[in-house]
Amino acid sequence: MDLRQLKYFQLASQLNSISKAADQLHIAQPSVSIAIQKLEEELGVQLFNRSQRQITLNAEGRVFSKRVNDILASIDDSIREMKDLSKSPHGTINIGVPSMIGLSLFPHIFAQFQKQYPRFSLTAIEAGSVTIRNLVEQGHIDVGFITQSAAPSPAIIKAASPSALDTIPITTGQIYLCLYPGHPLTHLANIPFEQLSGQSFILLRKDTFNRQAILAECKKHHFTPQIIFSSSQVETIISLVELEIGITFLFDAIAKRYPAIQSFPLADPIYYQIALTWNRNRYLSNAAKTFVEFMSGVHFSV
Repeated sequence: MDLRQLKYFQLASQLNSISKAADQLHIAQPSVSIAIQKLEEELGVQLFNRSQRQITLNAEGRVFSKRVNDILASIDDSIREMKDLSKSPHGTINIGVPSMIGLSLFPHIFAQFQKQYPRFSLTAIEAGSVTIRNLVEQGHIDVGFITQSAAPSPAIIKAASPSALDTIPITTGQIYLCLYPGHPLTHLANIPFEQLSGQSFILLRKDTFNRQAILAECKKHHFTPQIIFSSSQVETIISLVELEIGITFLFDAIAKRYPAIQSFPLADPIYYQIALTWNRNRYLSNAAKTFVEFMSGVHFSV
C-alpha cells in the first residue's frame, strides 16, 4: 500500500467514479482501476459497490475512507509544518469569502493586512457560509469568513458540533428587506414578515446563511416563498429588484448603499454575525496564524 493508491481511492470515492478520478488526475483510467484493485486485494475486502455508471463506498469502504482522509490530512499538515520551519516571513493563505462579505468587508481587511504584512499573499475562494464551513473543516482552505446568527459573547466561540471549528466574531448587523421604489409596502417603517407571503423572492444561493435565515423565517410564518431567481451575485440581485422583478434581503449596510432600491428593517429583526473560522484540529501555517492574530486585534464594520 502506498500514498498513490490512497489518493486514487480518496478521489474515486469523492467523485463516485473511477473515470472521473482518472480525468482529474490526468492519467489513464486503468491506472486508477488497478491501483484500487491492488488496494482491495491487500486489505482482503471490497471497498466499493460497483455498477455500470458509478461506484459508491460500501460499509467497509466508508470505514477505510475515514482513515484514509485522516492519514492524507496528517501528511498534508506535516508538509506544511516542515515548510514553516524555515521561519520565512511569507506564505499564502487560502480564505473562503461569502459574496456579501466580499462586496463589503473583505476589501478593507485585505488592504489593511497587506499594508502590515506585504510578504503574505491571500487567495480568496467565493462560496456560501455552509460550503466555507465544510472546506475549513476538511482542510481544503486555511480559514474562512462566515455569516451566522448573532452571538451574545464577543469572545472566541467554539463550535457546538464536533466539527472542531473555532470562530472570532468580527461584526454584527441585521438583514434588511429590499424593495423597488413604489412597492406597496414602502409606506411602512418596518415590515411584518407575514406580509411577504405571495411576493416574488430573489435570493442568494442555497449554501448561504442569508437564504437559510429567510427560509426559516418563512417557515416560522407558515408560508412557502415564491423563489423566482437565485444567484451568488449581489449586483445582479439588486438590478432585478430595481427592475421590479421581485424583492430580496441583504445586509443592512450593503442595502443602504444602493439608492435605486429602498431598504427596510423587518418588524421582527434577523440579526447576523460575521466571523472568522478555522479548524483547531488541523495544522495552521504560520501565515494563517498571522492572519488569525491580525483579525483578533482589529475592528471592522460592514
